[in-house]
Amino acid sequence: MTDAPPATPSASVSRWKVWLDAARPKTLPAAIAPVLVGVALAIEAGSFHALAAACALLGAVLIQIGTNYANDAEDFVRGADTEARKGPQRATAAGFVTAGQMRGAAGMAFALAFAAGVYLIVRGGWPILALGLASIASGYAYTAGRYALAYTGLADLFVLVFFGPVAVGGTYYVQALDLPGWVPVAGLGPGFLATAILLANNVRDVEEDRAADKRTLVVRFGRPFGVRLYNLCVSGAVVVPAALALVSRDHVGVLGASALAALVGRRLARTLATTEDPAVLNPLLGKTAGLLFLYSVAFALGWALT
Repeated sequence: MTDAPPATPSASVSRWKVWLDAARPKTLPAAIAPVLVGVALAIEAGSFHALAAACALLGAVLIQIGTNYANDAEDFVRGADTEARKGPQRATAAGFVTAGQMRGAAGMAFALAFAAGVYLIVRGGWPILALGLASIASGYAYTAGRYALAYTGLADLFVLVFFGPVAVGGTYYVQALDLPGWVPVAGLGPGFLATAILLANNVRDVEEDRAADKRTLVVRFGRPFGVRLYNLCVSGAVVVPAALALVSRDHVGVLGASALAALVGRRLARTLATTEDPAVLNPLLGKTAGLLFLYSVAFALGWALT
């Protein structure tokens, strides 16, 4: 997942800006969105807990930042980030920081995420401890280690599960201390669009990833497959709210999220299918992240208010 246009290395670049850009702010909606949905579900159920919700949000954002930092370092070390990269220039590859410094920052972000989750562990018990450790371990293993998720084609499944059912279900559980089966199903909506962000990135970077032996699903099965999978993720985001409204015969307001995904998501999918121009594809990632955030807001308001 990426965010901004390529930067030009300069000795005058602010250190704070380097770390801010490396955190990839435009990817953070992928962490925030499912928490919003989980909070809305808890509010409607009469189980809202402000401190638990705040800790869940902080932990999710810090894990996302830690994952982005680790990705910045490991893609450079593995040779995936080179001068031929179509996407935004990365801090480690640009020489602004060393791989060791970036790994240290990733470790700090993960440690802060765990600290934010201590209250949730006290409140929710061992399931939250297990979930938190699994989330942090998966964030680290996204690009690090012998069987890194992003290099074996498993990253898409990781994003769907952890940015969808796990994040929504975990947020709901730490508030309600209960987990109805329909809550993780609701989490599939934001999970699908979070996966679409990754797919937009991987479709754009398919040639560089192939050269670096980064075996994403798009590298394994080709660019057209990646475009079709992006379309499938958008379709999944359309179907989930509609299915929940139909089954519950209530909460029809969530159909606004379905309509948003159908209208905007289809237009983004057409762009992905019809161009290979990095100048067009780079903003597409941010636009998909923006769709995820607006979709989750529409879902949350539609569920809580109807």
